[in-house]
Amino acid sequence: MQLEAMYQEVILDHYRNPHHKGLREPYEGEAHHVNPTCGDEVTLRVHLDGSGQDATVADVSYDAMGCSISQASASVMADLIIGKPVKEAMAVGEEFLALMQSRGQDIAPDEDVLEDAIAFAGVSKYPARIKCALLAWMAWKDATARALGEAS
Repeated sequence: MQLEAMYQEVILDHYRNPHHKGLREPYEGEAHHVNPTCGDEVTLRVHLDGSGQDATVADVSYDAMGCSISQASASVMADLIIGKPVKEAMAVGEEFLALMQSRGQDIAPDEDVLEDAIAFAGVSKYPARIKCALLAWMAWKDATARALGEAS
């Protein structure tokens, strides 16, 4: 139970003190996603250095409104992927998706890959909250696809 309390604190900290919030320029890709179930929204921009899969995620900025889970997830995601090659950042996204799809089962997510995102393990037990946690991740994937399409 102590671990769950620590995870909740990580989520609340990112919610209260979001990292990378506020839309910035320059950017190559932008996406706006809405969770129709609860009304959470995020507009996310991605700035890449380089082109194609060899590009590096130089910046991620976002503007969001919604619950603590969706807001904290955007903050954690940005921390995790900025500075990584796109291919590696996509792999982090896939690891997070797998965690969310675990439905709270005993899986062993890679803490070295997910870092603070591991705090969302408890969210996976609540199907209605999974979309909240994934909202920014899906927007980032969409914005990155747009950025790569425009760059090529």
